[in-house]
Amino acid sequence: MLSSRSERSFPRVIVIGGGFGGVEVAKHLKNKDVEVLLLDRNNYHTFQPLLYQVATGTLAADAISFPLRKMFKSQENFKFRIAEVSHIDTDTKIVRTDVGDFDYDYLVVATGATTNFFGNQEVAKYSLPMKSIREALNIRSYVLQNLEAAVLRETATQRAPYLNFVVVGGGPTGVELSGAIAEIRNNILRKDYPELSTQEMNVYLIEGQDKILAALSPQASEKAETYLKELGVKVLLNKQVTGYNGNTISFSDGESIDTKTVIWGAGVMGQFPEGLEKDIIQRGNRIKTDATCRVEGLENVFAIGDVSAMITKDLPRGLPGVAPVAQQQGKFVAHQIMHLLNDQPLENFSYFDKGSMATIGRNRAVVDMGKIRFQGFFAWFVWMFVHLMSIFGFRNKLVTFVNWSIKFFTMNGGIRLIINKYERPKPEEKKPALTE
Repeated sequence: MLSSRSERSFPRVIVIGGGFGGVEVAKHLKNKDVEVLLLDRNNYHTFQPLLYQVATGTLAADAISFPLRKMFKSQENFKFRIAEVSHIDTDTKIVRTDVGDFDYDYLVVATGATTNFFGNQEVAKYSLPMKSIREALNIRSYVLQNLEAAVLRETATQRAPYLNFVVVGGGPTGVELSGAIAEIRNNILRKDYPELSTQEMNVYLIEGQDKILAALSPQASEKAETYLKELGVKVLLNKQVTGYNGNTISFSDGESIDTKTVIWGAGVMGQFPEGLEKDIIQRGNRIKTDATCRVEGLENVFAIGDVSAMITKDLPRGLPGVAPVAQQQGKFVAHQIMHLLNDQPLENFSYFDKGSMATIGRNRAVVDMGKIRFQGFFAWFVWMFVHLMSIFGFRNKLVTFVNWSIKFFTMNGGIRLIINKYERPKPEEKKPALTE
């Protein structure tokens, strides 16, 4: 049982969220004179950079997931609860959840981000997001379901909506996902579905700006677009999505694509419990923090990772929403808490950018590491090594390496199973016009 504030020997640090940032906070408070309580709606950590490989069947879900209790089994000052946090009471220092209320001395909000549909309810209803294991498995099932449905259609016109796959968002997620779906068409379709033609299956990548991978260098952006086109992906730039009714995705220029599958990766927004003042919520639904990672106006509450917005003169839009930011902030905040406990002055956070990378199918990747930029096979090898070493757990590393090796040598790896059929909301049928 968890002790109350009056019964504890050490102050309690509550961390909400078992993502990259939350895990780092807990790890770096090991053997410190604090009690760490981690709250998360799931009992596992997800390695989100490889979610797209779960969505396209390259990896099983458990290859990129790791039990949180197992991760901290040797940390005596650590406790974990599966909980849905509903409210933060900063006055009484209490976190309210569906499994009870927990008091804290220090709080770290590391709840991450969710998909941002920018207020388009129609798109939110019918498209598929990819920010969790469950959503990635939904995509895997739905892609396969549509291929199965296409087999049953007699004409190319009838098959077209089931064989048009549209990915919205030209960031790393959209680029990697569209490339992986294109490889399903190029390497798998005729083997598993001999009734279907690769010429009929189309993969579209939709981007609202004039280039993909806008956060990377121009060289990386141009090369990534070339690689996608070599795989057969139709890259459509300067395209603004205006709607998707479940059958047709429409754009601001009046064009449209008939499709049953739209995967939305065009934006994210912070997600966090209620209780914080509205005037500290910034663009993208993120919590404003000062340079020490503390939530503005609160002495003992920190926010890190995708949910935080550290707005400065040099960073008017805040830090990028990538895993290294959350990891570095997590380690930093753990030290900040110890500074507070020891009556030491707080420091300002400084992000060290190690670089960015994205993979585009087999043997193709782009890497930016400061002024060092390279593409192609070596970049792909570097991408694989970095991600493999970053996955939690020896078993997960081994399973991932074996799956990648099988796919590399056979071009026929993957988990093409529909375990739980995805039931998408049915598109509303157009009502016939009334005639007098």
